Amino acid sequence: MPRYAILEHDYPTLHWDLMLEVGEVLRTWRLASPPALGQTVFAEPSFDHRRLYLDYEGPISGNRGTVTAWDRGTFEGAADDTERVVVEIRGGRLCGTMTLERQGATWLLRLDGPSGT
Repeated sequence: MPRYAILEHDYPTLHWDLMLEVGEVLRTWRLASPPALGQTVFAEPSFDHRRLYLDYEGPISGNRGTVTAWDRGTFEGAADDTERVVVEIRGGRLCGTMTLERQGATWLLRLDGPSGT
């Protein structure tokens, strides 16, 4: 089952990096705040990251701050659509349906309770 990580990153300003494992890379979005049930969060697509970040905590090369794990787990669903991504996540903090949806130039993330509830 593919994995995900949400890393708290303190550079250049505090934000959270959502990373979904897609093959050999992590599809990544920069979040303005950590996801919470029923809340909408602004998300900005970022470059694909290496899979090592699924398990990494510590300093980032080039003096680009430090990352710490905020949540980690697994997900089911497709994470490779260019306009909308819907996955069921199961992590240490979060569990539910995560929807990332493009609205014009903006992406929004919403986390709802597990499907079937």
